[in-house]
Amino acid sequence: MAAERDEPQIEDWWKQLCAELGVAAPADPAAILDLAATAAHQVVRPAAPLTTFLVGYAAGLAGGGEQAVQRAHSTAQALAERDS
Repeated sequence: MAAERDEPQIEDWWKQLCAELGVAAPADPAAILDLAATAAHQVVRPAAPLTTFLVGYAAGLAGGGEQAVQRAHSTAQALAERDS
């Protein structure tokens, strides 16, 4: 229930942050939050922000764009699930 109430606020924050950073984000915020949840619950809670940061960093180093984000996201998701 709380997630449903937070959804408009998250969407607004996502759009505002993207605008301020000057980026057109190639990922759905829900997918990022799902990855953070997996890392938090399967590894340890502090892994959530570290995981999402590193996915973005790795994607940027790989040239950015949707495919780079998807590759980094898939790698992190698989690792977090494997560590459970």
